[in-house]
Amino acid sequence: MRPVTIPADGFRPDEAFATAACPADSGFDLASLVAARLCHDLVSPLGAIGNGVELLEMAGEYPGLAKSPELSLIGESVKAARARVRFYRAAFGHSPPDQRTAVTEIAQLAQDYTRGARLAVEFEVGGDASRVEARMLLLALMCMDSAMPWGGRVLICRSMTGWRVVGEASRTRSQPGLWGWLGNATTPDAVPDAPPQPSEVHFALLGALARQHRRPMLWEVDATGGEISF
Repeated sequence: MRPVTIPADGFRPDEAFATAACPADSGFDLASLVAARLCHDLVSPLGAIGNGVELLEMAGEYPGLAKSPELSLIGESVKAARARVRFYRAAFGHSPPDQRTAVTEIAQLAQDYTRGARLAVEFEVGGDASRVEARMLLLALMCMDSAMPWGGRVLICRSMTGWRVVGEASRTRSQPGLWGWLGNATTPDAVPDAPPQPSEVHFALLGALARQHRRPMLWEVDATGGEISF
C-alpha cells in the first residue's frame, strides 16, 4: 500500500482513502460492520433496562408502581428503542450473501419499526429471502416512510423477477434529489453530487447495495404513492 500524505491543514479521510487505492466497496462494507457493532453493543444495556423495569413491576415494596404512568413510559420507550436497534442492525449491518432470513422475521422487524407510527406495513409473501434482499426490503421501507411522512400503507410482495415495495398515501413529500440515489434506467450508476443528510442515508445505502450486488432497481413516486422494485 502506498503511504498516505497528511496535508498540513488536517487529515481528510476522502483524500486518504483515494490515495490508498482502497476497493470501491470497502468503505461500504466497513460502514456496515460498524453499524452491526454499534447495534450489537446497544442491545445488551437496553435489555438490562427492560429487565429492570420488569423487576420493578413485580416488586411488592412499592404499591402502585407497576401501574404508574412513569414506569409504563419507561417500559414502552425501552421496547421501542430495542425494536429500532434490531431494525437498524438488519438494515444497516453486514449481510453475508450466502445467508437467508425468514420473511416472517423481516415482517416482524418492519412491523415493530412502524408500531405507533402512521405507516402500516403488510407482507403478502412467505418463505425466505437472502440477507441482501432483506436489507434492501428494509431500506426500501425506510424510503417509503420518508416519502409518506403523513402516513400511508406499504405492501411488500414478490414479483416475477424479484420484489416489489408499493406505497399508497393521500399525499407524498416531493424529494427528487433523494430518489436520485437509487439511479435510473438510463444511467443506473449515476448518483447525486451532494451527500445525503444523516436522516436520508437509507436512500444512498439502498442504491449502493443494489449496485454492489448487481440488482437492477426500478422506482417511481407520485403525489399519492410510490414503488421500488428490484
